[in-house]
Amino acid sequence: METAILIVGAGPTGLVLALWLAQFGIASRIIDKDAGPGETSRAMGVQARTLELYQQIGLANEIIEKGIKANVFNIRKNGRRTFSFQLGEMGKGLSPFPYLLSFPQDDHEKVLIEHLQQVGITVERNTELIDFSQTTEHVQAILNTKQGLETIKIAYLCGCDGAHSIIREMLKIGFPGGTYSQIFYVADVKATGEAANGEVQMGVSQQDFCLVLPVRSSGSLRLIGIVPPDKEFKENITCDDIQSAVNRDTKLTINTVNWFSTYHVHHRIAQQFKQNRIFLLGDAAHIHSPVGGQGMNTGIGDAINLAWKMAAVLQNRATADLLESYEIERISFAKQLVSSTDKAFQLMTNSGILGKCWRGAIFPFLLPLLLQWQVVSRYLFKIISQIEVKYRQSPLSQGHVNKIHGGDRLPWVKYADTDNFASLQLLDWQVHIYGIATAAIKNILQKLHLTLNVYPWDKQAENAGLQKDAMYLIRPDGYTALVCANQDAQVLENFLTRYKIISRKKGDA
Repeated sequence: METAILIVGAGPTGLVLALWLAQFGIASRIIDKDAGPGETSRAMGVQARTLELYQQIGLANEIIEKGIKANVFNIRKNGRRTFSFQLGEMGKGLSPFPYLLSFPQDDHEKVLIEHLQQVGITVERNTELIDFSQTTEHVQAILNTKQGLETIKIAYLCGCDGAHSIIREMLKIGFPGGTYSQIFYVADVKATGEAANGEVQMGVSQQDFCLVLPVRSSGSLRLIGIVPPDKEFKENITCDDIQSAVNRDTKLTINTVNWFSTYHVHHRIAQQFKQNRIFLLGDAAHIHSPVGGQGMNTGIGDAINLAWKMAAVLQNRATADLLESYEIERISFAKQLVSSTDKAFQLMTNSGILGKCWRGAIFPFLLPLLLQWQVVSRYLFKIISQIEVKYRQSPLSQGHVNKIHGGDRLPWVKYADTDNFASLQLLDWQVHIYGIATAAIKNILQKLHLTLNVYPWDKQAENAGLQKDAMYLIRPDGYTALVCANQDAQVLENFLTRYKIISRKKGDA
């Protein structure tokens, strides 16, 4: 494989981009200016949609085995547990992964790096992008490597280089937004107390809150919260400064501090995610509050969205116009995400009367009340897990039948010995029909070398929002593209012709 893509930044976003490209036979170089991978846990939550996408490349089970399933969510008011909820019940029947997985980012990156090494790709450390330029045909990049300066030509440059992205800055792409005034703390600790039971805890009081997540074992915990106002102006804030607040909110006693850090939270979205042959992904494109554990998962979603499109263009299985849909789809989702997390964050961190009333009186009672309603709990799971992410306004999305529109994630349907997601490991365009496929559609799919998956029509398919005998054209990333009630072969052919889309199977023929 000739290197066609340079990826700058070896966090989860860059690593997943390289790994998915490799699944399509596309070689990339991935560089990082740091000497080695991160050694702190940082991002923790791996959402259901990320696991679904990992399942497509055979990675989900390994990640799950090494993480901790966070099945129980507890609310504590002034340290006393007032509510407990089974997280697995929220997503039951909606996803094969109806839970939040707690898996620290440093361990997560190690797994991704190992899988990249298995396909012959090694992260180039102590290597920095110092300049680049682009034409209509290629990108020229200058790298500062261990051996000195190196000039390379590649088809595409991908900026996965974080919130302070040098690529974004050199392109002069705006990054509007703001910074919250509060100082956050994050810590990995060994602690004792009832809240150290391996379950997810949200401890609240009028003054503040503390989120507790299991890390590598039930005895190791991730703590996230706000630094007390009287400690904010200290030059060196330590874990000792937040111990009393943690104890008040959770009744935990911290015994050992493995890692402690403080930071300001930002909310920003790049004005462009694409400039000709250069793309921004992950924190280089969007940053927001940690509400809902969305950040890392959103970057991974960016990577997978771009990878299959880039591969199709490079392998002449689609026109270059296909790449325009990356920014359209992902910037729309980023704006929705930043807006929603911003509102939730401001309410939870407000230091005035409103915030104190919310934390001390409303939140500990309102959330348990709402979660008793299945329609509310399932909606929250869809949002937090990212299975509700839609691309309905994308140029790749067409038609709708019943509840399913072009651009929606394919609903999960479980059968006795398999499910409809098993076919997604093909990593190719395919058609799903739940019922009976007509002879005409079979003929056109054979002509186009597209795989047809016919599933029985039953109550589960109906409950998922699918319609009997309708035709669903599925993208390589598991989203519907074309939805057609009557299996119209001409509509299907016209859709594929628009971007000259060719299946991988036809490309190999």
